[in-house]
Formats: sequence, structure tokens, C-alpha cells
Amino acid sequence: MANKVLDRRKFLKYTGAGIALTVSYTKLLPEKLLADLKEPYKKEARYYKKIEENIVQCQLCPRECFVSDGNRGYCDVRENQNGTYYTLVYGRLVAIHIDPIEKKPLFHFLPGTNALSVATAGCNVDCKFCQNWNIAQALPEEVPSKFVPPDQLVSLAVKYKSPTMAFTYTEPVVFTEYVYDCASFGKNHNVRSVMISNGYINKKPMQDLCGVLDAVKIDLKSFNDNFYKKIVRGTLKPVLDTLVTLKESNKWFEMVYLVIPTLNDKKEEIANMSKWILSNLGPDVPIHFTRFHPEYLLTNLPPTPVKTLEIAYNTAKDAGLNFVYIGNVPGHQAENTYCPNCNKLLIQRLGFSIKENNIVDGKCKFCGKDIPGVWK
Repeated sequence: MANKVLDRRKFLKYTGAGIALTVSYTKLLPEKLLADLKEPYKKEARYYKKIEENIVQCQLCPRECFVSDGNRGYCDVRENQNGTYYTLVYGRLVAIHIDPIEKKPLFHFLPGTNALSVATAGCNVDCKFCQNWNIAQALPEEVPSKFVPPDQLVSLAVKYKSPTMAFTYTEPVVFTEYVYDCASFGKNHNVRSVMISNGYINKKPMQDLCGVLDAVKIDLKSFNDNFYKKIVRGTLKPVLDTLVTLKESNKWFEMVYLVIPTLNDKKEEIANMSKWILSNLGPDVPIHFTRFHPEYLLTNLPPTPVKTLEIAYNTAKDAGLNFVYIGNVPGHQAENTYCPNCNKLLIQRLGFSIKENNIVDGKCKFCGKDIPGVWK
């Protein structure tokens, strides 16, 4: 843990970013709902066990960190204090925005609606291509934040007519207690909840979250364990296990595969992944092949060629997957939804906007085929 903190701080120091960390709050949010921080964000963590002599073992994610008194786990947002393990980011929000649900992206979940989208600091992996590194790879105390308890977050969603709360931007796994409580409270007020995650989580906490969430989007970074170890600092199998858990739970979920030139863009890898999806998750799980743009520690690479995305798209379709998309290329026909039975256009999109929707009561308007998703 100490080496990770040192690496981050050195990076922030030497790039000058350490003094430029900012957070953007929508002007719609009244300050009276964003209470001043004291200690309300410190809450005993779930999913850990005490070992001995004030040592605890976290059981939230596959790292299962052993943490001695006064230290934090790999994610830097959970701390052992005298043998009790605490989350330091309960309701400690560093971002609050209202986004179209298509931005997550979730294409088969309440299309055309908005999601009140929030994040705390922290992540349990270290992607070299992280787009939100200034909040995901920062310590909680390094980032401006506001405390928003679950009931107030739900109230904000209701007030601004957002049918959904989205836990996103960084990694909701590391603020799972807050996700669970917000989603539980939201159910009593007809506000739904979605989690945008890397899927690097143990089975029990994922099963518990499935009991309160309405949908999940998983970023499958690669289908190669070496990529996970070198580029993500994680491993592949736990993410695949999470996808199977979601399938077993009958929870709606979609997948994103960020196609990075030279690193995870080989046709063979995408073909193997598509076959695995078909065999283990079925043909109807939407997968989004999204365009990479140089970020964070991979600024030496070019943006993904559109042709490469189209090869990935065709590879997945040829493998038998029904709902394949190309993302981050506004106007591309592969951001639309087509009926797998009659091939008619069901949902026409332009970026995050819905231009046409021919799904009626969850069915294709033209041939009557059931289209999987959450439509109302």
C-alpha cells in the first residue's frame, strides 16, 4: 500500500496535477443538501474479518488485503483503526452530475432517460489508461468532496426527475457500503440504481449488491491475463466470475471492451472473448466496443482506428452475439440497436441522444420479438 501511495504522490507532484485537482458540481444541486465534511463519511466497512493483533483482512475484492493497524488497503479508501476496518468515503462525493443513461453506456436500460451520477475517490485497480485518474487514483483527502447521505442523494434524484442513480466514474466496488444503502433507500422511492464497475469484486458482495441494484455495466479490460497484470494491475478470472454471478442473478448487465491499439485489439483475442460470452453468458448480453483516446500513462498510443472497431464488431457478430455496439464514434450505424430477428432498426442513436425508438412493451414493433433489457 505504501508504495502505491508514494507512486501516486510522486506522479501528482512531478506532473503538477497535485495542485490542480478539482471537482465539478452541477449548479442545480442546493448547497443545503451538501453538508460540510467532518467525520460522517467514516463508517465501519463490510466484508472483512479480524485476524490477530489488530490486523484485519479485507474480503471485498480479490486482493483480500491484510491490513495492519493505522494502514489502508490497496484501494486507499479503507483503513484499519485499532482493529476495526473503516471506509473513509461513505457519501464522500467527488463528482455529482446528471448524465444521459447512454453515457454509461447502458443501451438497453430506460433509453432516453437521465441518471444522477456520483463517485467517491478511489479504485482497486490501476489502469494505465484511466480517464478519471485524478479522482480514481487519488487519496480521499487529496480531492475536494462533499458529504451526501443516501436519503439526500435519493431526494436529489427525485427533485431533478432522474429515474436512476448511477455509481460511476471511479470504482463503486470500493464504496460498496454507500452504493448498497443508496440503492436500498432508492427502492422505496421508485428510484433505480446502476453500477458502472470493473467487476473486480468477490462473489458475496456482488451477490448482495445484485439484491438492490437494477443494472450493472462491467468493463472487461481484456481477455488476456497478462494484460490485466501489466496494464490494470489485476487479474482476469475474478472479472469473468463476476459476469457469471450477474448472469446467475438474472440481473440486467451490459459489457464494455475498450479497444486499445496494440494492447488488446487482436482479432483472435476478441474472437475468444466472444465465444466465451456466448457459452457462459448467452447471445443477448450487449457488448460495446469503444474507441480509445490517449489518456493518463498511455498517451504514446493513437486513438483506435474505426476500422479496428469494425473488425471487433464483426468478429463478435460472427460469433453469434446479438447486440454488439461501437462506442465513442458518434454517428456510426453500430451505435444503433437492430432486431436480431427481422434486422429492422429499433433504436437510432446519435451520441447520447435517442432519435428513434421502435421498441414497444419490450418487443420489436415490426416482428414482435422480445428484446432483452429494462424498458420501463
